[in-house]
Amino acid sequence: MALEHAILVSLLERPGSGYELARRFDRSIGRFWTATHQQIYRVLRRMEADGWVRAEEVAQDGRPDKKVYSAAPPGRTALAAWLREPVEPETVRHELAVRIRAAAFDDPAALIPEVERHRESHATLLARYLHGEQRDFPAPDALAPRERLQHVVLRGGIEYERMTLAWLDDVLATLRELVADGAGTPTAPSD
Repeated sequence: MALEHAILVSLLERPGSGYELARRFDRSIGRFWTATHQQIYRVLRRMEADGWVRAEEVAQDGRPDKKVYSAAPPGRTALAAWLREPVEPETVRHELAVRIRAAAFDDPAALIPEVERHRESHATLLARYLHGEQRDFPAPDALAPRERLQHVVLRGGIEYERMTLAWLDDVLATLRELVADGAGTPTAPSD
């Protein structure tokens, strides 16, 4: 996926300025596709030059005018073509998982604070997702088709965070059990 596609999806959901798009990425899309504010502005300019988006100057009281972007027909066509392309399963690179395996060759207790930090981060994100679900989807049975698709993506994020928390709890329990059993001494690699 290119950043252009994520921007088009966001603009189809609601037109906005570059600043508003960057905030949306920070609040929602960013967990699935990250981009810096500078990247978003740079890609918006290119998309405008290519005719994928159009910009309308909007006057603001006491502030400079802002550009509000919306998806243009060529952008919709590009998004439709991209939507029909096959998607390869993602390869996951998970540094923490490799570190957990490495703990077998060192002191497992040394990894506990890092796993706890990850757990706290995922718990915070889950709480944010659950709050957003209550705020944005208070009546799931009454959602329009577009909202149902937005909600199903959010539910995927919620389930991912729940699964990750369960796994991290298992990792912490295993590390603590190893420490209690005295497995805190490095072992020599076997040949």
